[in-house]
Amino acid sequence: MKARDVMVAKVIGVGPDASVQEVAAILLHNRISAVPVVDGKGKLVGIVSEGDLLRRAEAGTQKRRPVWLEFLTSKEALADEFVKTHSRKVTDVMTREVITAAPDIPVGDLATLLEKNNIKRVPIVDGGKVVGIVSRANLLQALASLKMEKSPKSESVDSVIRENVLAELKTKPWTNPSLVNVTVQDGTVNLWGVVDSPAEKKAIRVLAEVTPGVLAVNDNLMVQPAGTGI
Repeated sequence: MKARDVMVAKVIGVGPDASVQEVAAILLHNRISAVPVVDGKGKLVGIVSEGDLLRRAEAGTQKRRPVWLEFLTSKEALADEFVKTHSRKVTDVMTREVITAAPDIPVGDLATLLEKNNIKRVPIVDGGKVVGIVSRANLLQALASLKMEKSPKSESVDSVIRENVLAELKTKPWTNPSLVNVTVQDGTVNLWGVVDSPAEKKAIRVLAEVTPGVLAVNDNLMVQPAGTGI
């Protein structure tokens, strides 16, 4: 199994000119913990996570050091910290050195990448453009879906089924594909993610069931209306 088989393909991104407040609203509304920052050509230039927005002056959450400790902190570090806590521009607070992976990287290598760098997610990049994102949760979803053995032929068929289900989800106005992930093994579709209502949950299950080639559907979707997250 490779990154393309488990990644969330519909990635929500922002431009370098977006404001910090806009990004915070996007994270909350879409119930995600980070967004890639892309330029006008779709090239990845950075990533903004909840951690980047945790320490903010307007929220009163910036670091407060004793005077003696601030005296020992370098001027450069203090200046960088001021920018991160006060700037209203994404380009000033985003992480620029982003660890990425290719769509064909094995999930085992992807897990190692996450663990080695102590990160929670990896943008999947092809030709410099973001084509998906894989989080720790996505790897756990893949693990939960696995059976002991899998033939190369079934892997090919499963990849087609997954692409078809995701493509159909993108056309439906009643769901947010960025919050739903799909894994497939031996014709069995596993649905993961968050939906706003029982009706949406049922509709996604039916959509998967009627997709050609699907033999069974395991519905692991959780109903969590927007605005109720922690």
